[in-house]
Amino acid sequence: MGVKFDQQMQQFVFDFEHDGAEDIVSLTGDGYQVEAFGKCFYYGYEFSEQVESSVRTAFIKYVKFTENLQKNPELTQFIKKAIDNLSHHINLYDYNLVVMPESSSRVNQYMLRYLYRFAQPTLRKMELVKALPSSISFDMDAFSEQYLNDVLENGRPRYTEKQKEEVKQSIQQMLDLIHQKDYFTIAKDVKKSRFRPYMMQFLKFANEADELLCKTIRQQNVLVIDDVTTSGSTLNEILRTLRILNEDNNITIFSLIGRKDLMAESV
Repeated sequence: MGVKFDQQMQQFVFDFEHDGAEDIVSLTGDGYQVEAFGKCFYYGYEFSEQVESSVRTAFIKYVKFTENLQKNPELTQFIKKAIDNLSHHINLYDYNLVVMPESSSRVNQYMLRYLYRFAQPTLRKMELVKALPSSISFDMDAFSEQYLNDVLENGRPRYTEKQKEEVKQSIQQMLDLIHQKDYFTIAKDVKKSRFRPYMMQFLKFANEADELLCKTIRQQNVLVIDDVTTSGSTLNEILRTLRILNEDNNITIFSLIGRKDLMAESV
């Protein structure tokens, strides 16, 4: 039955041998591969289309915030199976660096430990942490190039100089408010905003040693991991942070739970 939500018991039930019509997640597949973020993106599981949003949210919380993974054999098997399937797609010994976002979830750390079983001792770890809200900036040049400086079919500018200035003032007001908020409020507010792709510096390197490592590793394989990918905003920010320093590496992305239509809401 894959993963099923037992309404009476109010708990998730795992069956790693069979799938059923009422599954919220299938467990018998061998993982998924899509082209997203301009990179190869693998993920272990995908929610069934008929899953209610409340159940989907509850399962994500269950996966991310179970107190002790070691005492939950079904959930650890759930994670291990996804990593096992990833190792069938790519040779983890070919990877030099694994990068992940700072998170209160224990899943990323568990995935990392299990990855080392396939790639030890060559794989090195780097964690990107959340920047202070006051550090967040806006790429006005890119936004102007793609939107404000747009022209109509007759060659005339789409926006007047006055309209452009009004938009820029609105964006600055938005940034002023962001700089006064906490990180998690920001993430919620701008997740689906059309301005999201132009906001920068959500994440930073944990220390100077990690930043130097990213600068010096050239033309090598980097694996980016994250526990659950919904909108793709976190992965986009990780890639942007890495690419600022180094454009030569071959980057592969892996998420425990992802979506085939990922880019529909992440652009």
